[in-house]
Amino acid sequence: MSQRVLTTESGAPVADNQNSATAGAGGPILLQDQHLLEKLARFNRERIPERVVHARGSGAYGYFEVTDDVTGFTRADFLSEVGRRTETFIRFSTVADSLGGADAVRDPRGFALKFYTNEGNYDLVGNNTPVFFIKDPIKFPDFIHSQKRDPFTGRQEPDNVWDFWANSPEATHQITWLMGDRGIPASYRHMNGFGSHTYQWTNAQGEAFFVKYHFKTNQGVRSLSAEQAAEQVGKDANSHQTDLLQAIERGVNPSWTLYVQLMPAAEAADYRFNPFDVTKVWPHADYPLRRVGRLVLDRNPDNVFAEVEQAAFSPNNFVPGIGPSPDKMLQGRLFAYADAQRYRLGINHTQLPVNAPKAADVDNYGRDGLHATRYGSRQDKNYEPNSYAGPAQTGAPLASPLAVHGWTGTHEAPLHTKDDDFFQAGELYRLMSDEEKGRLVANIAGGLSQVTRDDVIEKNLAHFHAADPEYGKRVEEAVRALRED
Repeated sequence: MSQRVLTTESGAPVADNQNSATAGAGGPILLQDQHLLEKLARFNRERIPERVVHARGSGAYGYFEVTDDVTGFTRADFLSEVGRRTETFIRFSTVADSLGGADAVRDPRGFALKFYTNEGNYDLVGNNTPVFFIKDPIKFPDFIHSQKRDPFTGRQEPDNVWDFWANSPEATHQITWLMGDRGIPASYRHMNGFGSHTYQWTNAQGEAFFVKYHFKTNQGVRSLSAEQAAEQVGKDANSHQTDLLQAIERGVNPSWTLYVQLMPAAEAADYRFNPFDVTKVWPHADYPLRRVGRLVLDRNPDNVFAEVEQAAFSPNNFVPGIGPSPDKMLQGRLFAYADAQRYRLGINHTQLPVNAPKAADVDNYGRDGLHATRYGSRQDKNYEPNSYAGPAQTGAPLASPLAVHGWTGTHEAPLHTKDDDFFQAGELYRLMSDEEKGRLVANIAGGLSQVTRDDVIEKNLAHFHAADPEYGKRVEEAVRALRED
């Protein structure tokens, strides 16, 4: 094999990559040393803005295979035939920490999946929890600020975390989930994934169904205690990345079985819970799980920066037969996710290989911008409508139109009989064994006892009491014991 030649960015061969050009052996460096200037300037620009949330992540390629007929519920082509396989890319992540954070921490995990379908890319952007802390996107920046580093102390502050939760009772359900046994997954392979939000499926007859996605790990759910997690972080801060990388390299390909819950659209208005509230679940007794297919991961990225850090997901990347619901948090994310990537990666981030469709052509009138690589032929026009056989609209919506009603404003009366912030948190608590309840209480008390303001502690305790009297009593006693210690 011939020796590869080191070149500049313009392709010129580099004569010396060990010494800068100087005025004489001991003289100052010359401005004309183009290779030195280019190398330093490029190094200064190697980093892009990290994600504000979900910064720390890992990814892998794989495929989704349909195992069960769901054509009665959606006309999405990639789901139209049993045995059909679609290439995928997934990005797992933690939510609150920075790019340099540890993997084995108590935090929700992102579960973002890109399907490279023949009708365009479909992005399903969820978490490893079926619920979330808030139900309205106007609170999201404040929520994340409360979880991030304090502007004065420069560290995550229990006062901020629990103060926000004290004033956001709808977070009680997610807190109960996060502080429980599944709050720290043993690895990305050993956790479930959820679409979390409610979406819409539409079949070929135009019938609409609301849908929730559940990816059940085929490796079994495994989690870490707080003590095990601390030990793991000390051994390998990148433990989840290491595990995923090595498993796939060994040919131990992780997989998940996809199930969905389906609600006929007409039933949404009278359901006992608001079906579009992401702080709540649909009990399986009401809407059982229906199997759809399996997700298999079988290839690691060749370059983490190019493929994991530059991977861009947006929940408004739908395909025919799949669309949004009135879920308020989802509606906010339809804007925020794509906008974040336009900021981080530029307007043409969809042309990067990891984001570009693989099984569908892109043909539109978007032009130019930073890092544009896709151009039409010299005969193509850059406007529409035109008389030159340019791409034209289909007139067929992706999903059924959503019925809307009511007055504009920011407050509405509850429309569903059990639209409170505590009922489902109490149901989750009562499902736990006594040992699980003990660990949940200890985890909550460990954080809440560090809060300096009594009124913040009391507000949080009131939420747990409202969810379940025993729950509240045990947390209250545990917090008191730790504060008196």
